[in-house]
Amino acid sequence: MTTSTISVRAPLKGRIVPLGDVPDPMFALGMMGDGLAIEPEVGEVHAPVAGTVTSVHRRGHAVKVMTDDGAEFLVHVGLEAVALRGAGLDAVVAEGDRVAVGDLLIRFDLKALAESCGIVTTPVLVTNEDAFHVTARKSAGAVGLGDEVMTVMPIDAEAPPPVERIERQVVLEMSEGLHARPAALLAAKAKEYASAVEVVLGERKANAKSPVSLLTLGSRWGSRLVVSAEGADAAAAVDGVIEAIASGLGDPVVPYVDAGQETLPGVAEAASAVEEPPVDLTPFGPEDRPLLGGVVAAPGLAIGRAVHLKEKVARPAEAGGDVAAESAALDAAIARVHQHLSEQATAGRTPQQRDIMAAHAALLEDTELLEGARDRIAHGKSAGWAFSDTISAQAALLRGLDNARLAERAADLVDLEQQVLTVLAGGSPESLTLPEDAIAIADDLLPSQFMAFGDRLPAAFVVAKGGRTSHVAILSAASGVPMLAAVGADARRIPEGTPLIVDAERGEIQVNPTEATIEATRKAAAEREARRAANREAAPIDCVMADGTRLPVYANVGSVADAARGLAFGAEGSGLLRTEFLFLDRPTAPTEAEQQAEYQAIADALRGKPLTIRTLDIGGDKPLPYLKQGAEENPILGVRGIRVSRRRPDLLRQQFRAILKVTPVSVVRIMMPMIADIGELRWAKAIFEEEKAALGITADVPLGIMIEVPAAVAMADKLAREAAFFSIGTNDLTQYVLAMDRGNTELAPEIDSLHPAVLKTIADAAAAGARHGCPVGVCGGLASELPAAPILIGLGVTSLSATRSGIPDLKAFIRTLDKDTCRAVAEEALALDSAADVRAMVARRWPDL
Repeated sequence: MTTSTISVRAPLKGRIVPLGDVPDPMFALGMMGDGLAIEPEVGEVHAPVAGTVTSVHRRGHAVKVMTDDGAEFLVHVGLEAVALRGAGLDAVVAEGDRVAVGDLLIRFDLKALAESCGIVTTPVLVTNEDAFHVTARKSAGAVGLGDEVMTVMPIDAEAPPPVERIERQVVLEMSEGLHARPAALLAAKAKEYASAVEVVLGERKANAKSPVSLLTLGSRWGSRLVVSAEGADAAAAVDGVIEAIASGLGDPVVPYVDAGQETLPGVAEAASAVEEPPVDLTPFGPEDRPLLGGVVAAPGLAIGRAVHLKEKVARPAEAGGDVAAESAALDAAIARVHQHLSEQATAGRTPQQRDIMAAHAALLEDTELLEGARDRIAHGKSAGWAFSDTISAQAALLRGLDNARLAERAADLVDLEQQVLTVLAGGSPESLTLPEDAIAIADDLLPSQFMAFGDRLPAAFVVAKGGRTSHVAILSAASGVPMLAAVGADARRIPEGTPLIVDAERGEIQVNPTEATIEATRKAAAEREARRAANREAAPIDCVMADGTRLPVYANVGSVADAARGLAFGAEGSGLLRTEFLFLDRPTAPTEAEQQAEYQAIADALRGKPLTIRTLDIGGDKPLPYLKQGAEENPILGVRGIRVSRRRPDLLRQQFRAILKVTPVSVVRIMMPMIADIGELRWAKAIFEEEKAALGITADVPLGIMIEVPAAVAMADKLAREAAFFSIGTNDLTQYVLAMDRGNTELAPEIDSLHPAVLKTIADAAAAGARHGCPVGVCGGLASELPAAPILIGLGVTSLSATRSGIPDLKAFIRTLDKDTCRAVAEEALALDSAADVRAMVARRWPDL
């Protein structure tokens, strides 16, 4: 292995984008490797180093080259290019080819890629970070083809630098502690330094360059951390890591008042475990018909028979053989699983599948895990035992941290353990085959088990453990498969082949239902699915009520993919684009060019249909660390929405400019969040008109407002005279009218937007809009509820913007309504006493909803 620096050359002409600013977490968090990205100006990719082509993606958008010294580099064209399935992409090299620096690797149609995917940012990464690390990189500016953009050196071959050890303390002020995403960001920051960096909490120590190791600290708000570094740049490393921790790493920062506590005030150590009562595992008999409960992890209804998934692979014998042979076996098994996960990360059926498999592939590259296993092998352990023991230790730490989300992440580590042990035992990742009506039952379903089903997914999942936030729950919901989690030990009492009805709407499982119950459920499900299929077929048609009244139904979106999927579900445009997705989970605000590119891509995805863009709605439950907002006793009533814009008009001007550059600008409408009085609207309009004039835009671009606070309803007549339109945000409006925090789970059953008091505010806003010719839409959660549709229309609402999956059924229902019926229903609702009464009234009129 070389001891010299490897010079990495720009593979194409363009502008540098720091890896942390890439709008894809798999790249931004360093899960695919370390390096930088380039926004290309040409459609050709050339070799950044000399070496051998080790991998060419079958769709032509990614190539890996390994130098003779063993450093592997990935060039990945675009972030969404895989969706093109090779269209407009031409890889001109094959695996095994030798290339020199500057040799052509890929040709691509830059314009077509930009139009189809919006983002053509091209990461250039060193992927084997266990052996090589980046020592310098270009951080900004233009680059030409062949310019040096990065230098890389082998880790073990460097001459030892002068040793310096530095340590400092820092109090963790991140409200949720150091959980998975900020841990990954902190590890990426630590990797920028050559020094070894360690974070200590009490008796726990963590390698700061390992996300998994950082998670095992179990840190919380108020924890005192010791950051230490040893090496040539130790001082800079400690300063950089502490600065990153103090920034919040994208999470809210809540100042900690030091009163001498060692940890979070008022939080004692976990009590000693209480001995649990014995669990009854007696199988249910054929005549037993219990009704079991669980947590709805993915909604839906299924009828089928119980199929228990296979048990986990047992840990191999502890004693190992030849150290070199055991190490080679482990490396080969990990490489095989990594390849399998990487293939699934590109070929998964849903974005959620692809993201989770990519994250699992990245976990297999975690140096803390790999070094732990190799150390055990060096002490005479077998490859399987060493890897299993390392995983078990890390998973046990995560489960013991009194944090449900981190405990669920332990399942991801166990998943990797099972896959590697399977390969070591001579098996291979392969698809599972189940009967068509199978209801898969597992103690704790693993993501790899889910992915192994391929396209032959079971009718439903029943899981004894797990929860709403597990990766499997995300995968199941994205695939449309019902799932009940946290069913408990009763799941193991269900015998193989037992008939089941899984109602993942109510959170119930009927065991051994009668034939009559099964038939009634099957008939109801078939009728519902037939209706929904017909509704999906008719969804693209404009929504017109039975009496001829036009009532547009739009989609709420937060990305290019959302916009495209919205159209597929029959959306007539977007009534709400949440722009905060561009501002969250990053250390700095997005540039004007970044915003413009994203807004343009979303407008293009909507194919000329209306796009309503909400300006930055941040603060409250969505703070931004780089805005340096002070701590607020009640952030929901604090600096958020338009109040943030008043304090940072530069951000608002930049956002206005980015929106106004969308072509054609005629499809765009803009709305301001959290407006409470006419002065705020006039202030925003003045800035808007200044930016329009500066860009030479004379076309009419409607500027409307969100109706979210009671003050806006009280001022609705004045606001309606000057706003181009109203859009009612029922989520915030409900919590403000009812004085109930919508984030408070204890109050969740009582926070209902169909409360007559909330409906009265909607009626008042709609009436003011009608008096002054100001259209009134609803874009909050209430717009997606079928029972609310006739009431909202009857109150005077002129459009709805809903969750995309519900649009077909919503449009179908609206087509059966007329204005007179809706007015009568709305008047009756306003006269009732509670939200429950309103829902009961609607259910009596439309029992099939």
